[in-house]
Amino acid sequence: MRQPLRYPWLNFDVDDVVAPAIAVRVDVTETRAEVPAHWHRKGQLVFALGGGVTCRVPSGLWMVPPHCGVWIPGAMEHSNIATANARIFFVYIEPGAADLPDRCCTLSISPLLRELIIELADSMRDDQARDELLTTTLLNELPRMPVQQLHLPISSEPRLSRIATALSQNPADRSTLAEWAKRVALSESSLARLVVKETGLSFGRWRQQLHLIVAIRELAAGASVQQASGDLGYGSVTAFITMFKKALGTPPAKYLGSVAQNGGSAFVA
Repeated sequence: MRQPLRYPWLNFDVDDVVAPAIAVRVDVTETRAEVPAHWHRKGQLVFALGGGVTCRVPSGLWMVPPHCGVWIPGAMEHSNIATANARIFFVYIEPGAADLPDRCCTLSISPLLRELIIELADSMRDDQARDELLTTTLLNELPRMPVQQLHLPISSEPRLSRIATALSQNPADRSTLAEWAKRVALSESSLARLVVKETGLSFGRWRQQLHLIVAIRELAAGASVQQASGDLGYGSVTAFITMFKKALGTPPAKYLGSVAQNGGSAFVA
């Protein structure tokens, strides 16, 4: 098993801190900031106030657009990649300190919880009584947040892993299921069944999830709808907008603003 990681922006090990929860603010200034695969005893909420973060766990990819959060249970190996100029908060929570899921999931973040996270990160260790009050309120509010999902199921099956890697590197690849089947030495019907068995999604839906993750990441980083559409290989901007709106209930130009105004409730399962 990998050893716990000491983050480069922290001068302490989060697992050594004796507190039900601690919050840390991270402002990304690089083109892309990546924390390699690691784990820690405490659970972690990854919350993006601006920009976006992609979290990778053994079972999938999870996108954290602005004003939403991803919950990662303690001792689960994960890695995080942030877009340029992202404003991120990490909340580390002791196991059992709050009634949270034992699986990775996306959580809507209400305006109240958002402010609690910001205040706790900015005031940590300055006023113990205030910190305790903020922590108690945060731990009471967090389990009340609706569980949402916007993630890409990933399988360890070698052929699907190969396809997932190729699509992640070139999301504009519009190869058909038959063409992918030929590349991995399977019949089209066999590959279709394998994708459903391993991910619970059809191949088309699975690739669409990847496109949504990439699109939201690019939009959060400041790309235009036209740029995101082109990077995903769509023949027209209209086709991209139609896909996005059907999946998430709002056009991409309005999506991030809608998420911000509603505390993350623009996510759909």
